[in-house]
Amino acid sequence: MSDGEGGTGLISSSEWRKPTVRWSIGTLQALLLVALVFGGLGPILWLAKSAITPTIDTITHPMGLFPHGAAWSNLKEAWTTVHVGLYFWNTVVIAFGSWASQIVVATTGGFALSVLRPKYAKLINGLLLTTLFVPAIVLLVPLYIEIVHPPLFHHFSLIDSYWAVWLPAGASAFNVVLVKRFFDNLPREIFEAARIDGAGPFRLFWSIVLPMSKPIIGVVSIFAVLASWKDFLWPLLVLTNPNEQPLSVRLPEIQAQTSLGVFLAAMFIACLVPIAGFLVFQRSFLRGGGLGGAIKG
Repeated sequence: MSDGEGGTGLISSSEWRKPTVRWSIGTLQALLLVALVFGGLGPILWLAKSAITPTIDTITHPMGLFPHGAAWSNLKEAWTTVHVGLYFWNTVVIAFGSWASQIVVATTGGFALSVLRPKYAKLINGLLLTTLFVPAIVLLVPLYIEIVHPPLFHHFSLIDSYWAVWLPAGASAFNVVLVKRFFDNLPREIFEAARIDGAGPFRLFWSIVLPMSKPIIGVVSIFAVLASWKDFLWPLLVLTNPNEQPLSVRLPEIQAQTSLGVFLAAMFIACLVPIAGFLVFQRSFLRGGGLGGAIKG
């Protein structure tokens, strides 16, 4: 609201010049920042500390800083004895396949609806938007039936195959709509110039559209990898072989068969990829360049 002196905000210019007001607001902002940092980093730092702390120390002194030294053997035991290394690799394979599936479907679908624009593009776009209102849990049973008995291959099942995770991941209407909205804001003059120069649909997609779409591809990639990394229910249903299951599914079993220290070490290993991914892509993600272009309009 107006502050009465030509500015906008809850505090007027004259009030802000008062030392008591500046000190009070500055202190409040500092306390809020400390609370946010502590709330965001506190659990991660505690998990990292507990991953290399003996189990008895974690139980008796959960907030203590290595009262009886560190136990680096927790990480080694988690990686080898309870096979976290195998489950970690399974998670990487599943996440990579899900990412590739979603990128291919989202970019090609968005390209077809936004750049090629067939006559039925508006109808398909409307149907895609409609599916966003359907809860995912409602689709669980029919999707499982399709995986057990795929269309046209009734005597073949995708159960215990990574394709059972990769293919449903690619069917993301949200990603297609997101990429389409981004493509809608690309300069149409470039597409027309490329067509005049003789570029076909594939050349237009590969050489013109994709190089201009790095921001939205980065955003979709982050969403895809994080969603796949933390997914529990669907991999549990379609991957019944323990040697093929990801970390998210195996962690409860690891908790039942090992000590608390080793289990916390396994949880810390499972968190490494999401944390590393955020640190690497934080600038482009927080800047919101991809989302800003995608939702503009």
